[in-house]
Amino acid sequence: MSEFRIHHDVNELLSLLRVQGGDGAEVYIDLLQKNRTPYVTTTVSAHSAKVKIAEFSRTPEDFLKKYDELKSKNTRNLDPLVYLLSKLTEDRETLQYLQQNAKERAELAAAAAASSTPSFGAPAAASKISMQELEELRKQLGSVATGPTVQQSLELTRKMLRDKQNKKNSGQRLPVFPAWVYERPTLVGDFLTGSGLSTDTAVPIGSLPLASQESAVVEDLLYVLVGVDGRYITAQPLAGRQSRTFLLDPSLDLSIRELVNRVLPVAASYSTVTRFIEEKSSFEYGQVNHALAAAMRTLVKEHLVLVTQLEQLQRQGLLSLQKLWFYVQPATRTMHILASIASSVDKGECVGGSTLSLLHDRSVNYTGDSQAQELCLYLTKAASVPYFEILEKWIYRGTINDPYSEFMVEEHQLRKEKIQEDYNDRYWEQRYTVVPPRIPAFLQKMAAKVLSTGKYLNVVRECGHHVTCPVAKEVIYTLKERAYVEQIEKAFNYASKVLLDFLMEGQELLAHLRSIKRYFLMDQGDFFVHFMDLTEEELKKPVDDIAPPRLEALLELALRMSTANTDPFKDDLRIELMPHDLITQLLRVLAIETKQEKAMVHADPTELALSGLEAFSFDYVVKWPLSLIINRKALTRYQMLFRHLFYCKHVERRLCGVWLSNKAAKQHSPHSAQGCAGAFTLRQRMLNFVQNIQCYMMFEVLEPTWHVLEKNLRSASNIDDVLGHHTSFLDTCLKDCMLTNPELLRVFSKLMSVCVMFTNCMQHLAEHADTPQLAASFEATISKFDASFSAHLLDLLARLSVYSTSDCEHGMASVISRLDFNGFYAERLERLSAERSQKVAPQMPAPRGAPTPAPRVAVTAQ
Repeated sequence: MSEFRIHHDVNELLSLLRVQGGDGAEVYIDLLQKNRTPYVTTTVSAHSAKVKIAEFSRTPEDFLKKYDELKSKNTRNLDPLVYLLSKLTEDRETLQYLQQNAKERAELAAAAAASSTPSFGAPAAASKISMQELEELRKQLGSVATGPTVQQSLELTRKMLRDKQNKKNSGQRLPVFPAWVYERPTLVGDFLTGSGLSTDTAVPIGSLPLASQESAVVEDLLYVLVGVDGRYITAQPLAGRQSRTFLLDPSLDLSIRELVNRVLPVAASYSTVTRFIEEKSSFEYGQVNHALAAAMRTLVKEHLVLVTQLEQLQRQGLLSLQKLWFYVQPATRTMHILASIASSVDKGECVGGSTLSLLHDRSVNYTGDSQAQELCLYLTKAASVPYFEILEKWIYRGTINDPYSEFMVEEHQLRKEKIQEDYNDRYWEQRYTVVPPRIPAFLQKMAAKVLSTGKYLNVVRECGHHVTCPVAKEVIYTLKERAYVEQIEKAFNYASKVLLDFLMEGQELLAHLRSIKRYFLMDQGDFFVHFMDLTEEELKKPVDDIAPPRLEALLELALRMSTANTDPFKDDLRIELMPHDLITQLLRVLAIETKQEKAMVHADPTELALSGLEAFSFDYVVKWPLSLIINRKALTRYQMLFRHLFYCKHVERRLCGVWLSNKAAKQHSPHSAQGCAGAFTLRQRMLNFVQNIQCYMMFEVLEPTWHVLEKNLRSASNIDDVLGHHTSFLDTCLKDCMLTNPELLRVFSKLMSVCVMFTNCMQHLAEHADTPQLAASFEATISKFDASFSAHLLDLLARLSVYSTSDCEHGMASVISRLDFNGFYAERLERLSAERSQKVAPQMPAPRGAPTPAPRVAVTAQ
């Protein structure tokens, strides 16, 4: 069960129990995920759990009846639910809470019903239904058990299935039987009820001699066995989907009646099977049910042949009632099994994979009965043929031809172009999905591989390459699962190899990733020097004043002038000016699939006007099928890393520019240059901070993680491994570069802002060095910058220290050691902590008459 399914189920349970407040769903979700254990239900555990609940229940008969009804419908996860309920019977506290909760909910429901009940004094004109309509409705409800109503429900079911299938097939109309097929009941082959007893009955059968009674009953039974009423044995009208019952002449001899009652279950089973065959032969019920009905029709033909042979004996005067029972007895078991399967498929409304699951379970349950198991195996093999044809096309060619929505894999109409447009697009996960109710029980373990196999081949097909699996073999149903496992494994291995070779060699995936690393992770040093020199003046402008075509031209020039000119994919690089800063982008990404997503999407891009440097980012054109790996989500993460690194490089260039301008101070006398010492020191501390952060991100995060990615990609066995490794690479880079923690990024951004403001101030002072007012306030300004930079840097180091210890992110310790290599800031932190302790100490009043050591204990506790 996925995390999202657990989250949904927990919220649903809390809603049903009307639980409000408290710790919320998150606590229970974490508890369930941490204590999740695989539970495999066995027949023994399910039976013992059922017995325990029956003993605990006040109405055990009703519980067992409901259990058998759900079991006959092949309800999934029934046994795990029964096991859970049996465990709840042992927990008295939970039971008391559930009883009290049920009582409160019943009272609320009763109060709501009472408040919504209309008064009896309402005028008749205001009613929504007239008396005539009410009378017609009463008549319809009274005849709910009659044949026409059952026929109407079948027509409604067929219409619902037909509409669903036509919608799925994009308006392509599926074939249907003409209306007269359903309007002529004589075509069904079942009993025609409603006319009562035959009108040609001259005398009651009891007035005839015993031999004549037997002869008449044998003739009637031969008619009844093929779905035709006799003179003395007639079929009763059906009540819903119940089994057929028969009415015997009450004057029939008791000894003959006993033998007749033994034969009649065969006729009842025949009636059930015949109705099932006619109903499921409609196009709307799918190919699996068509195949099952055809297999049953073959067996019914054998039954009709038997009845024909018995009729021949009867005409020759060689068939007695005992002989009839002797000849029919072997067919009793067969017809009973067929009727039982037909009833279960009807009750469970099984289609496709669910029908095969039911047949497979019957085959397994009849392990001790060879004849019954052979019969079920015959039906399952016949019914599985169309399903396996769809499966073979999927795992051997990557195509789905499933007009009746029976196959376990469902196709959704999604555009692959949206992968490059939408961050939330899940083309790879949602274009083809597994539908659990349609998975046959014997393919349950291989469902994930079946899905992946077809997806891999489908990607290659959509690129215009013809794919045919060389190890393709016909899949035939068998009780031995190893046969399916081996065939699906071979197809999966072939599909994995074909797609992986196609992406890695045909589409040069690794070369594209290296190209992206060259630009987004700033691996190409000379290119960025040229580019930043060319675009420095343009990027200083507000983002609304920048002309993107000019930036594109400068980018093209920088690419041609640097060693990046040898990159074959350099033309895929594009420039993008983002509408929000890096922190806002990070918050928007973190808010995806949360309650804050809607607020973040509709929020203003940013409160402050962005400069070109803050909004600048690269984009990359990726074509299908590489867009499966390098999708919009991956490119957004690359952009976040690039914006982080690019701004750091910009701040470093600004500080280096200040260092160059500070060389002019050597021309002044030592006394006048002494005032600049504080500025020089602060500039060097800032430069040391920025360069160490860059060095950490480039050489301790990006490069080692990239080498791990390259190694993993070369050893990957399928495309899902490639996706996993690439996503893990990006997640690790974002986390270790402090881009997954908004608080750390905010403090870091404040430090960068202080550095930029300091460089602006130093540039302004250098341009107006002769102004006496500026010279007088120079030292005070520098001290303010020093205090602000030190405070933010100490805050960052403190947060990094907590983050590296509490969240077990030991990589952050390297940042701390780089930024505080000589213990300077650690000493400042200790001094600051001591000052805070001294400020807190006088605020704690000592009680009168208390001994003097008491305040010291309090201070020490602080």
